[in-house]
Amino acid sequence: MRRIVDGLTDRAGNLKPGRVYPDQMGAIVRHGSDGLELVQSRWGLPSPKFALKTERDPGVTNVRNLSSPHWRRWLGRDNRCLVPVTAFAEPAGKGRGNQWFAAADPDRPMFFAGIEVRDWTSVRKVKDGQTTDDLYAFLTCAPNAEVKPVHPKAMPVILTERAEWDAWMGGIAASELQRPLADGALMLIDEDDA
Repeated sequence: MRRIVDGLTDRAGNLKPGRVYPDQMGAIVRHGSDGLELVQSRWGLPSPKFALKTERDPGVTNVRNLSSPHWRRWLGRDNRCLVPVTAFAEPAGKGRGNQWFAAADPDRPMFFAGIEVRDWTSVRKVKDGQTTDDLYAFLTCAPNAEVKPVHPKAMPVILTERAEWDAWMGGIAASELQRPLADGALMLIDEDDA
């Protein structure tokens, strides 16, 4: 990450290799007091109140509706982050598990366009009670040609160019980058290769 993102301060400590799933800790690049910093954060932004049936809030893993007042408050520059990924999965359908995707060019870095919220107090798991966490999720958009047959509704907003990372972290309107990655930029991979 330090080679890819200029001036990055590493505050993440030792990151375990492997997959990250909702409500687990994952690495993000966010704005710090002295520039960009790599930290660990919990995957899943606060849910809209209308969606909660109990005090427990499992979190929302992705954001699509930019006009929602719930999300608009966090769409500005100060809540932007980059979520580094080497591969991601979409559900392949009932009983078929997940289909994994990676960059067609293995040397091309990928980031999800992320949103982060710090010091959020909620009940994520009843057994843990209230916790205060730094949280993140990522934007989604219409799917590209590779993702659409597997998940016809959406895919993550994926940024692969330094200019895109800079624009996202600089505060460009979220709607300007809420578009699918170019067709042909992803390839399907086996779960064992993810």
